Amino acid sequence: MKPRRFFYVFILHLREFNLKFNKIKMKKHLAIATVFAIFLSSCVSQKKYAELETLQQNTKSLLDTATVKLNTCNEEKEAAEARLASLQDRVNFLQANNQDLINNIGNLTTLSQKGAENLEMSLESMKEKDMKIQTMQDAMTKKDSVTLALVTSLKGVLGNMSDDDIEINVEKGVVYVSISDKLLFRSGSYTVTERAKEVLGKVAKVVNDKPEIEFMVEGHTDNVPIKIDGIDDNWDLSVKRATSVIRILQNDFNVSPERMTAAGRSYYIPLVDNDSASNRARNRRTRIVVLPKLDQFYDLIQQGMN
Repeated sequence: MKPRRFFYVFILHLREFNLKFNKIKMKKHLAIATVFAIFLSSCVSQKKYAELETLQQNTKSLLDTATVKLNTCNEEKEAAEARLASLQDRVNFLQANNQDLINNIGNLTTLSQKGAENLEMSLESMKEKDMKIQTMQDAMTKKDSVTLALVTSLKGVLGNMSDDDIEINVEKGVVYVSISDKLLFRSGSYTVTERAKEVLGKVAKVVNDKPEIEFMVEGHTDNVPIKIDGIDDNWDLSVKRATSVIRILQNDFNVSPERMTAAGRSYYIPLVDNDSASNRARNRRTRIVVLPKLDQFYDLIQQGMN
């Protein structure tokens, strides 16, 4: 081998060796640096570990506190949502009620208007009824005045007669003149006595002065059976006594027959029980009933309404 080429190869091997040596040296230094860094980092990590552990505990405590607060907030949120739903239901209910009230107010307004109209009509009707009642009261007052005048006149002409023989009274606006049997007739007879004619003449004078009145003559007996010539029973006797009185009034005192009615009552309308002679005497009577002329009464009412 030539010396120059040998030297050149030697130089190449030497460079290669230096490169390998430097690599080995660098790795050694790197390893030493790494061990030293690990050592240093180990010293530093113990301190930081303690700090990190404290920080972790604090963080955990904060997390736990935050979790509790979050749960509380969630519960409060749920309660608030429930209250909101309840309030919304109440709002809906109140809105519906409010609409119903508005509708009812409208209905009440309509009803009030109709009620006012009905009330006005009722007041008018009441006013008309009051006028009719007043008219009837006036007519009744006038009728009562006529009745009072009639009673006064009868008592005036018959005032000297015994109360046992003549009785004048008013019942429900009707005038009754009761004349005892002993004054008018003999026992078992229907012939009017002369003394009775005097009484009937006084009654005729009063009724003739008041041509607007009509009257009925009623015959009444006791309950003792009767059967004699010309009289079949108490019905027959009561009717014949009533017609006898009417004939006297018509024939002797010119009372218009159209104004009179005869009626027999037998013993069925007694004043008292027929259990003694005195009571039977009271029940035997003839009664003159002044009949109210309803057509005149209605005329008075009609005149008041026109």
